[in-house]
Amino acid sequence: MSIEVSHLSKYYGEQAAVRDISFSVAKGEIVGFLGPNGAGKSTTMKIITGFIPASSGEVKVCGLPVDVDSLNTRQLIGYLPEHNPLYLDMYVKEYLEFVGKIYKVSDVRDRVSDMVKSVGLEVEQNKKIGALSKGYRQRVGLAQAIIHDPQVLILDEPTSGLDPNQLAEIRELIKQIGKQKTVMLSTHIMQEVEAICDRVVIINKGQIVADDKASILQVSVNSQTVYAEFEGSVSKNLLTKIKEVRKFESVGSGWLLEGDGEQDLRKIIAQFAQQNDILVLSLRTEEKTLEEVFKELTK
Repeated sequence: MSIEVSHLSKYYGEQAAVRDISFSVAKGEIVGFLGPNGAGKSTTMKIITGFIPASSGEVKVCGLPVDVDSLNTRQLIGYLPEHNPLYLDMYVKEYLEFVGKIYKVSDVRDRVSDMVKSVGLEVEQNKKIGALSKGYRQRVGLAQAIIHDPQVLILDEPTSGLDPNQLAEIRELIKQIGKQKTVMLSTHIMQEVEAICDRVVIINKGQIVADDKASILQVSVNSQTVYAEFEGSVSKNLLTKIKEVRKFESVGSGWLLEGDGEQDLRKIIAQFAQQNDILVLSLRTEEKTLEEVFKELTK
């Protein structure tokens, strides 16, 4: 595993930021790390990258235990924090060379040229960072995070504040990087997770509440929604007799019915229709959006 988090906790005095969480990220995975503000996302990422110590538990990166003073694990990690810390008075190539020398990158100028091309900074490479747009500053942040060719990339809100065009460009860039490296990214944009992530880990109030592929979470969360269309008129009073259904909504020529998710609602509705001599014209499961799943798990 590229990242292994075991029984990790972090306390600030009496306040628990993270409470006994465990998860792992395999080599080559792109994992979305989601949660409401204050859920513990940034704290967890800072512990994984060695910026702050854990109160208890263990974190390993590529098999090596992470320590605040460990240079070995920092060489393996590229990190783009939520607030991208750039030197605004430095030129793009000057800054990347500066970072490359800190990591003792050999042939640093050639490596900077490669990074400028790979993140699409050719047009802006001779400008001062302070003169760049937010999108291009994020590209500079990504370039500094991968200039030392790390095996693991940690991205905290990498697309925050970008316009739709910049969003698409940065997402595509992350997807390309993810083909060669392990990527863990935090975001509040659900479409971003659906577009680029192989897996989703959701944290709420310092604890993991979900860990699976987005497509599986969308059908396995604690409720199930089915759209049913019947021949003729079927009243709401009649539908209330289906004890497994807890919500009803008339939509178009049919009904949107929500159950508790413990049983297959389609089978129950089909049996109900047969018992009441009602013809079913259509019956399908309505997949929840990732945003709806997120709200249910973190409300």
